[in-house]
Amino acid sequence: MPSTEELLGKDAEYLLNHESQTVSKNDLHVPGPDFVDRVYKSTDRSPVVLRNLQSLFNHGRLGGTGYLSILPVDQGIEHSAGASFAPNPIYFDPENIIKLAIESDCNAVASTIGALGSIARDYAHKIPFIAKLNHNELLSYPNTHDQIMFGSVKQAYNMGAVAVGATIYFGSEESQRQIQEVSQAFHYAHELGLGTILWAYLRNPAFKTDEEDYHLASDLTGQAIHLSASLQADIVKQKLPTTNKGYTAVNFGKTHDKVYSELTSDHPIDLTRYQVVNSFMGRAGLINSGGGSSERDLNEAVKTAVINKRAGGMGLIMGRKAFQRPMKEGSDIIRAVQEVYADESITLA
Repeated sequence: MPSTEELLGKDAEYLLNHESQTVSKNDLHVPGPDFVDRVYKSTDRSPVVLRNLQSLFNHGRLGGTGYLSILPVDQGIEHSAGASFAPNPIYFDPENIIKLAIESDCNAVASTIGALGSIARDYAHKIPFIAKLNHNELLSYPNTHDQIMFGSVKQAYNMGAVAVGATIYFGSEESQRQIQEVSQAFHYAHELGLGTILWAYLRNPAFKTDEEDYHLASDLTGQAIHLSASLQADIVKQKLPTTNKGYTAVNFGKTHDKVYSELTSDHPIDLTRYQVVNSFMGRAGLINSGGGSSERDLNEAVKTAVINKRAGGMGLIMGRKAFQRPMKEGSDIIRAVQEVYADESITLA
């Protein structure tokens, strides 16, 4: 396996030697072996929630580091099973999803209530389960792009999950209903002792112009993260930012000049740090998504991991780059990402 520097190629110095001049790393609640004791224990979470979160952080190759490597496979609903699994049909069987997570030594596997429920008795005690509660299904015609509940918190609890996951399309017409549904679900999950993870995606046609896709803007995604932390998400999943000034480009909402002059720069690590800042300065751990599959999956995944870690993030949640290829190749990509977080020489910028 090539080294991290080799995989980064021409971006190695740019990413590995960057020193952030925006928000100081000393102001962040950064991941570490004591994160549950140092950060989550200060919250109103019950001892059962703390135990389940600790089990999440203790599992797999990154166990005990405070960083997370999670395999998420809910694309059978979100993108259709055919589009997701045809490149590698073994993953129509949920057992192979679990096997990939175990083979890759992940902290946890995240999937649908149905997928995890179908093999729960065989695997819930072998790897932490994160049960995804709501989805955007693509069979309704025309497509509506809405997150609706497919399962309940109680089902997740009964199958032995340590946490539940949910998505909100912030900015969409349906977002206010989704916020209320997820708020209630997360409250009940914490009552039952489960951790909570929010997929904090933006969704509005106005956020995409002819020049730029501001669904990936640091300021807009940062606000989605802030709302997620306000909903008591213990961990927030967000796409890596690639641009900024979404508020000014779309010309709505409220922002401040200092967001762009002092709290961010054009560097991807600084753009991602602003996401961490919005997660209550890191109290709600930020995990970035791996994105879609391409020929440069390995290089792109490692690059995303370096940016996330050096910004102050908590890890990577990567699915399609891994399961849309033979299991050994997919596992190698996940392990290359884990190597970034295990490498103590890759520090906060």
